[in-house]
Amino acid sequence: MMEFKVFQKELELQSRGWVPTFHDVSKEIIEIVEASGVKNGTVTIASHHTTSSVMIQECSHDVDSFDLEYLQHDLLDIMRKMIPDFADEGQYRHPGPIHLKFGRHVNEPGDFTSMNTDGHLRSVFFGRSEVMTIKDGVLDGGEFAHIYFVDWDHVRARHRQLNVTVMGTTDDVGDRKWNGGETINTLRKYTDEEKADDVHYTLQQKR
Repeated sequence: MMEFKVFQKELELQSRGWVPTFHDVSKEIIEIVEASGVKNGTVTIASHHTTSSVMIQECSHDVDSFDLEYLQHDLLDIMRKMIPDFADEGQYRHPGPIHLKFGRHVNEPGDFTSMNTDGHLRSVFFGRSEVMTIKDGVLDGGEFAHIYFVDWDHVRARHRQLNVTVMGTTDDVGDRKWNGGETINTLRKYTDEEKADDVHYTLQQKR
C-alpha cells in the first residue's frame, strides 16, 4: 500500500512597489520538493494575496533598468494595455467609499493603498496558483521553466507570502508511458471521400 504524504511550507517575500515585482522562487520550490520526501505527486504554488499571481515561464535572462527580465516587461506591457495602471482617482469603480472606510478601520496608512484595482484585476485574470508534477523526486518543469511569484500591487513596498503544498507518495509508480509511449497523432485525417478527385481540379493535375 502506497504511503501518501502532505508537506507544506511558506515563503516570505519582500516586494518593492512602484512597479510590479517578479520574484523568481524556482530554487526554493525545488528545495521544498526535495525536503518533502515525496517521490511522485504534485506541488501547488499559491499566492496568499488577491493582488498577486504565480507564473511558470522561461527565464529570459536579459534585465532592463526596471530590474525586470525582458519577457516579464513584455507581459507587463500587455497587461497594461488590457488593464491600465491605476493612475487617476475614479479611473475604476473600485475602491468605493465603503471600502475606503474599511481600509481605515483595519489601519491602512492611507486611502492610496486601496488604489490597487489594477493589481486585483490582473490577479483575477492571470490566476493565483500553479500546479507542477513531481517525478521520481524531481520537479518536472521541462528544460526551461522558472517559477515566479508576481506581485501586481505597486502602490507601496509590501511583505508577501507564498504557500507551497507538496502532495504525493514516497513510492515508485512504475512505468508512466501511456500505450507504450506511442505518439498520439491529433492531426486531421481526411476520409477517402474528402480526398477524392474533383472535376474542377483536373486542369491542375499532371497528365
